[in-house]
Amino acid sequence: MDLKEVLEAMQQVEREKGIPFNSLLEGLQQALAAAYKRTMPEDKGARVEVDPVSGDIHVFQHDLDEEGNPLLDATGAFENEEAIGPRPFGRIEAQTAKQVILQKIREAERDLTYDEYAGREGDIVTGIVQQSDSRYTLLDLGKVEALMPQAEQVPGEHYEHNARVKAYVVEVRHNPRGPSPSIIVSRTHPGLVKRLFELEVPEVADGTVEIKAIAREAGHRTKIAVRSSEPGVEAKGAMIGAKGSRVRMVVQELRGEKIDIVDWSDEPAKFVAEALSPAKVKEVRIDPREKTALVIVPDYQLSLAIGKEGQNARLAARLTGWRVDIKSESQLAQEQARRTPAAPEEQQPPAEEAALPSEEPQPAAEEAAVPSEEQPTAAETAPPAQVATDAGTETPSGGQ
Repeated sequence: MDLKEVLEAMQQVEREKGIPFNSLLEGLQQALAAAYKRTMPEDKGARVEVDPVSGDIHVFQHDLDEEGNPLLDATGAFENEEAIGPRPFGRIEAQTAKQVILQKIREAERDLTYDEYAGREGDIVTGIVQQSDSRYTLLDLGKVEALMPQAEQVPGEHYEHNARVKAYVVEVRHNPRGPSPSIIVSRTHPGLVKRLFELEVPEVADGTVEIKAIAREAGHRTKIAVRSSEPGVEAKGAMIGAKGSRVRMVVQELRGEKIDIVDWSDEPAKFVAEALSPAKVKEVRIDPREKTALVIVPDYQLSLAIGKEGQNARLAARLTGWRVDIKSESQLAQEQARRTPAAPEEQQPPAEEAALPSEEPQPAAEEAAVPSEEQPTAAETAPPAQVATDAGTETPSGGQ
């Protein structure tokens, strides 16, 4: 067995694939030691060293404890170790060593790929669609493939074969049995929107403009709260760009998804009002104990504030973290009227009381004018429509 050729091949693997030579050498020595112990079962404590220059093989024998572990002295060296001497290895040992080296190369490649992509969790990757069905879409990232499950796909999006797709890396898992790590990507994650703006807006990339929170219903609408760290920079303007050029690029990548950009505020009332954009809000009443916000809007703005199927109010609640209850001015006025008791009419003198004597006393006019509690007023029989939206569980970003 000419180990010099093997060592040269290992050095070439290091140059081409970036796998450390010492890692391959360690695997080779372990393989040769295992082969030696099979042929010499009495030498259970044998270990093998390979000279990385000459390729000479040296075998050493050391003592083991009762459990078969090497005995070490105070310095950490093997106890009572002696050299058995250089020893040639035959065809079987050479074949074993070759298999182990190939296995080591595969493991090292998998570990390198894992380390590379584990550091890219929360980042954007671009892949080519290899396969797409009802369960998942498979993307070719070059060195590895990424899996986009059905739950991470935007409803209504179709991924054609060989199409280029940007996706957000959600998770990278070690896959000890496979040739590469398992990479899970998403097109629905709010982080995808944030990363796309970082690519399009230099002020976001350098931290001048900070994306504080994102609420998203993928394929339909996204709300983003931003603020500037520099007084001279207008955060919303930087995000939108000249004539909407920057936000348009993100919308195009998201295939037409609507994006609302609002100003972040530390004042809850102001932030809730901003979050309901594009609706115009007249007043916001905050209840810190219940974490609720009563929002009052003009009558003509009620539908816009609530949004289609409650979407605008729902996203505003997720963006702010407050439970949002929206009422129009007329609804609020009706509720206040119901809570206020009706004023009794002016008491009129009983003009005909003397002319029409009666054995039973007649009720006074003011008593007859008071509505009975059993008969509700018109305001009570027509309760106003309203929307109450709970805050979602999306965590404000700005620090996934």
